[in-house]
This record gives sequence, structure tokens and C-alpha cells, in this order.
Amino acid sequence: MADMKFKFTIQQYQTDAVNSVVDVFKGQPKQGIVSYRRDVGKGYEIKLSDSEVIDNTYLAGFSNSPVALSSEQLLSNIRKVQKENNIKESTSLAKHMGACSLDVEMETGTGKTYVYIKTMFELNERYGWSKFIVVVPSIAIREGVQKSFKMMEDHFMNKYGKKADFFVYNSKNLTEIDDFSSRADLSVMIINVQAFNARGKDARRIRMELDEFESRKPIDVIKANRPIVILDEPQKMGGKKTQESLKEFNPLFTLNYSATHKEHHDLVYVLDALDAYKMKLVKKIEVKGFDIKNLRGTDGYLYLENIVISPNHPPRARLEFEIKYNKSINREVRILSVDDDLYALSKGLEQYQGYHINDIDPINGLVTFTNGVEIHTGEVQGDASEKDIRRVQIRETIRSHFEKEKDLYNRGIKTLSLFFIDKVEHYRKYDEEGNEVNSEYGQMFEEEYNSILNEYLTLFDTPYEKYLKSIDVKKTHAGYFSIDKKGHKIDSKIKRGSDISDDESAYELILKDKEKLLSD
Repeated sequence: MADMKFKFTIQQYQTDAVNSVVDVFKGQPKQGIVSYRRDVGKGYEIKLSDSEVIDNTYLAGFSNSPVALSSEQLLSNIRKVQKENNIKESTSLAKHMGACSLDVEMETGTGKTYVYIKTMFELNERYGWSKFIVVVPSIAIREGVQKSFKMMEDHFMNKYGKKADFFVYNSKNLTEIDDFSSRADLSVMIINVQAFNARGKDARRIRMELDEFESRKPIDVIKANRPIVILDEPQKMGGKKTQESLKEFNPLFTLNYSATHKEHHDLVYVLDALDAYKMKLVKKIEVKGFDIKNLRGTDGYLYLENIVISPNHPPRARLEFEIKYNKSINREVRILSVDDDLYALSKGLEQYQGYHINDIDPINGLVTFTNGVEIHTGEVQGDASEKDIRRVQIRETIRSHFEKEKDLYNRGIKTLSLFFIDKVEHYRKYDEEGNEVNSEYGQMFEEEYNSILNEYLTLFDTPYEKYLKSIDVKKTHAGYFSIDKKGHKIDSKIKRGSDISDDESAYELILKDKEKLLSD
């Protein structure tokens, strides 16, 4: 199968967001880059010929040219942009870090990463600025940003005729900082905040004179480039210490991108949740919940999944309750009608005495029993354990997934459903040899999946049903957790005091291999 490639459509609102930043610097001459004598460390030698060696502690580096506009000119431009975007005009210039600090507010899911990457290209094209640092609050976001740069390379190459050289800062691979300093073209360093603002020795290395870095401090080499600093989700990296640390990068100016700014500077563009909804921009995410009540441990278990409406029947209730068998009591889902008696259907379980269905109200999603008990759609009543609640959540996610997938399959749209769980071991479990064994949630998933699948299979053998039959239940929820080379589960947390994850492969599938996830 050929590699999947994303195609990017230029959206007007994204162009507006880019221009709102770039227009702040109208009047700035395109000075290009500024060369400087780069500190390359002690004992550096350039060999000109076999017989001649010259000590030279400096080679050429390239930094951003300074902002030529005065504070008054910047504020005037900011106010013009704010007026055009119907934003309250600033009364003074926010010089939080560098010549100015600009805020761009964009709702989650509207492509802010694309916007600030495009902004880099525009600032480079119009004013010649070429050195950028993207600061992110976590390794997960860092990996996603790096992936976005890779995915968008061809798109921006077609538009601007160039690619951005980008790299992820790693305190143990400092040669890339020298490359960053010596490049004259558009260059980007991506760094997570833990890499320079944590207590561990790896994070402290950025301010240390390092033998392997020719007795230089990485921060000194970085700040000589006078970079433009872009903060992705700045509200997640607040705090006085972090802000002071960011100033050490010697930013030319700073750009802040978030849906929910905590600290406010000069706001130049807003695309809030209401705007995104009206423009039909936000990816649709549906959250399905349920309520729990009367958990006294003595009541009969009840869960009302939904009310079924069809032209050939009066409203019926899809209800889960307990049924007594010779050697066990099982919980099963039945479709019931008015006058059905749970006591009889449960084969005489005493807790269902009086649970005779009196009314099924599809408008209000309500089932009423003759004993006065009422239960709403999505409500669990009675003796429900934590395990029962998890099973209901898994079942409802699967059912919702099938409903959505059935509608979207013929339109060529892939449906993805997510679970938020407490521990990976509850869903993926391995023995000492690395073989997968039954896990609590994994077993629940397969039982509920097979049960619901049978409801969707008919005698018509449609393309969608053929698709469902072709998928093994184990494969439909495989591959979404990180495992090590031996097959054991691993915990992908940042080592204390480090900028390196214990297992950065944890992010490979969802954050770095999006094409594979969508094409499988």
C-alpha cells in the first residue's frame, strides 16, 4: 500500500490569523539575517593546509535582525489589527519578552499549529527573520508538533519554495544547536519546557559549561541567534520560574497560541468556540455519559441503555437486568415492552418484585414501573460495582461507534473512538515471556463487541457488514498502547528531572504515525 499523504486546504480564517501577526510589523525593512562571530568553544582549530593550523575561536553564525520599529509604531500597528478584528484596542504595549508579546486565541481543533508554522514562513518571506523556537508544555505535544512539521513540508515547499530546517532539542545531542546557529535559512528548534525548567541534571545541562560542547553553555549559543519564541499552550507553562527561564532565550519577540490564555498580552486574533462552531470548523467529538443512583448494594441492578422506536412497534426499552440460572446469575440486555414484568423475566429474583413496566416515554427517555420507580436513558440503578460501570462505558462506546461508523462508512470517513482508562494494565496485560494475557477491560471489550456486532449483522451482506466480518475482534482494539521490544507494557512518563521520556515510542502511533492510524 502506498504511503498516505495529507492534503492541506488553505482556510481563510487561518490566513487571517497569520496576517494578524505579520501585519503588526508593517514598516519593518526586510534586512535579512545578521551575521555574527559564533562562539565555537575553546581549543577549536581550523586547518587551512597540511602545514598551517590557525587557532580560531569564532566562526560565522546568523541571527534575526532587530525589530526596527519603535514601541509606538508597534502599538499603532497592533491597534489597527485589533480594530480590523473587532478586538478591544490595547492602551499600552505588552513587552513581556522581547519587543512585544502577541496573543492568538484559536479554539482547539482549528489548526493553530498550521497557523504558527505558516506565520514563520510569512515572517521569513516579508521581513527575513529566520530563527524560531517553539516551546511546548509536554513531550506528547512536542512529538505532535514535530510530526506536523514533517507532514507539512511539501505543502509549504509548494507555496514558498523552501523547507524549514527543524529539530527537537536534546541535551545529549548538542551538535544540532551549532547547526541551528550556523544556518542562514529558516530554522526551528522545538523544545518542551521540562528540558530547561526542571531540577534534574539533564535539564540543568542547558545552563552548564559542558566538556563535550567545547566548554560552552547551550543557552548562550541559542540566545545569540535572537530567536522569535512561539509558545504553544502557554497557559500550561505559567509560573514565575518558567517565565524567567524563557527570557534566557533572548527572544526578539514572543507569540502565544492557545484556546484559553491565562496570562494576557496584546491580543491580535480571536477564533473562539462560538466562532468555530458557527463556521463548522471544530472536529465533532461526542461524549456519552450515564448517571448512577440508589447504589445501596441491596437493590436490583438496572441499566436503561435506550428506548427503541420503530414503525412496527410501540416504544420499547433496551434494559439490562439480572436473570437467575441454575448455577449463576447473569446480567443480560433485553428489549422490553409495557406490561413486561422483571420479576418473571428474571426467573423469580426477589429484588425485582413490583418492577412491572407501566410506561415507556420516548420523548423524555423515561421508563416507569408500577412500584413508582423511574429510570432514565443512560441511568444505572441498584447494585452496581466499579466493574459494572466500566462495562457500561465500554458497551456504550462500542454501540455509539457502530452507529456512527455505519453512517460514515459509505462516505469513506474513518471513525475513531477513544477510551480514557485509569491504568494500561487494565486493558493490556502481558506475562513474563511477553505474551498477551486476558485483561479486565480487554475481556470486557471483546465480550461487548461480539454481542453488539451480532445486532448489526443481517442477511443482506452489505459492504459495511462485509467490512465488519473481516475484522477480528482482537485486531479492532490492537496497537494503541506502547509495548517494549519484548512485548511488555511500559509506563511512558518523563524521568524525574529529565527532558527525555522513558519511552518516546509511546507516542509513535497516535502522534507520529497518524497516516498509519488512519489507513489501517
